[in-house]
Amino acid sequence: MGKQPVKLKAVVYALSPFQQKVMSGLWKDLPGKIHHKVSENWISATLLLGPLVGVHTYVQQYQEKEKLEHRY
Repeated sequence: MGKQPVKLKAVVYALSPFQQKVMSGLWKDLPGKIHHKVSENWISATLLLGPLVGVHTYVQQYQEKEKLEHRY
């Protein structure tokens, strides 16, 4: 048995550049959503942000110390 080609129709979905309210729901009440997420998961937020803030502080302190090292 031979293979027969099958014609397919492609369907392309696109958003109109004139439609402005596509992502309005994402930005609606953003501070409220962030507050809800952080208050719900404050332990996870602390465990994530704690090391990041610590590393950033350490790097800033190290760079400042390195800049002032030539004075001694």
